[in-house]
Amino acid sequence: MPSLIQLFLHDERGATAVEYGLIAAVLSLTIVAGVGKAADALEFLFSNSNSRLVQAFSGAPK
Repeated sequence: MPSLIQLFLHDERGATAVEYGLIAAVLSLTIVAGVGKAADALEFLFSNSNSRLVQAFSGAPK
């Protein structure tokens, strides 16, 4: 039985797939966080009545 456990611990098959899975998970979390930040920034640009962008779209005088 100890030899079976030792074989299992030294077996490196599938390690690359696990590493790629971890990389994909970290990248997807980063993308989701970045999209959330960008959405907040865009909401601020279009919701602030003093924003030059809002004034430009509404045709209000500068």
